[in-house]
Amino acid sequence: MPELFKPAMDPLEIPVRRGTDYPAPFDTDVGAREKRKLGDALGLTNFGVNLVTLSPGCWSSQRHWHSKQDEFTYVVSGVLTLVTDEGEQELRTGMIAGFPAGNENGHQLINKSDKDAVYLEVGDRTQGDVCEYPDIDMRTQVVEDGKSDRYIHKDGTPY
Repeated sequence: MPELFKPAMDPLEIPVRRGTDYPAPFDTDVGAREKRKLGDALGLTNFGVNLVTLSPGCWSSQRHWHSKQDEFTYVVSGVLTLVTDEGEQELRTGMIAGFPAGNENGHQLINKSDKDAVYLEVGDRTQGDVCEYPDIDMRTQVVEDGKSDRYIHKDGTPY
């Protein structure tokens, strides 16, 4: 169990992780992202739950999709722009979005507003998942404990 483990807690007690571990130059637009790993703090192992804050101009991630993992998003507060192959869609407080495993329609959220936006992201940790980034030369593969082993180029060479 994680050191912080409690059956219930205030999410603001959970440490904030800022930025991303993307290799340069793909880390720049995600650098101000703040994540609180709620599921890890509660000892959950089958799926992840994160409370994410995007400041104005910040991206959630590079646009991506998962081969075996589902993702779900709930907008807690603020306004976000969902970017997919179809274009852009505004998501406001209380709206949800879902991204089924294997759907090759990459997605990302961008805060184009002038205020912070907060959302809850939920995803499973299926072994063998490959995460593809259709707009850039990058992918990851989940190999152990639902965590990515590393970022690689699409030809398989490491960053």
